[in-house]
Amino acid sequence: MSETLYRLIRDVQDFPKPGILFRDITPILLDPAALREAVDGLVGPLRDRGITKVAAIESRGFLLGAPVALSLGIGLALIRKPGKLPAGCHRVDYQLEYGSDGLEVHTDALVAGDKVIVLDDVLATGGTAAAAGQLVERTGAEVAGYSFLIELAALGGRKRLGSMPVDALLKY
Repeated sequence: MSETLYRLIRDVQDFPKPGILFRDITPILLDPAALREAVDGLVGPLRDRGITKVAAIESRGFLLGAPVALSLGIGLALIRKPGKLPAGCHRVDYQLEYGSDGLEVHTDALVAGDKVIVLDDVLATGGTAAAAGQLVERTGAEVAGYSFLIELAALGGRKRLGSMPVDALLKY
């Protein structure tokens, strides 16, 4: 992958809380050529997998999921925090390091027979991505793999996703 994408990722110390190094993707979004490179890089490994839907995780996953789905010529399902979607939803609750959270997807977004790639900007500990995969399965659809712009490899998130294919464009 191009050094341009690595160079554009902005490191923000102590965000959102002390001790965290946040990898900010917004400089990539400001550069059309870099955004195209990122989208093309995410799409490449997915082209021949028979994917029928992209399930993008709120909120930065939406920014990448929409152009990836468009490039693949398939639909985009939005995976959101509870109470953010206006129609009937499937829901999954999951444990965080300190507490719990939930994710929802519209009941008509994914159906049995769909082969779904779960997409987000960053794979860190893997908890949210694993919960999104459970949510996809709850709809009757099949998780065909996971796709991320960035993987924070030292946090071990890939292990939480089981034997599914995991693609990450940039690795730290």
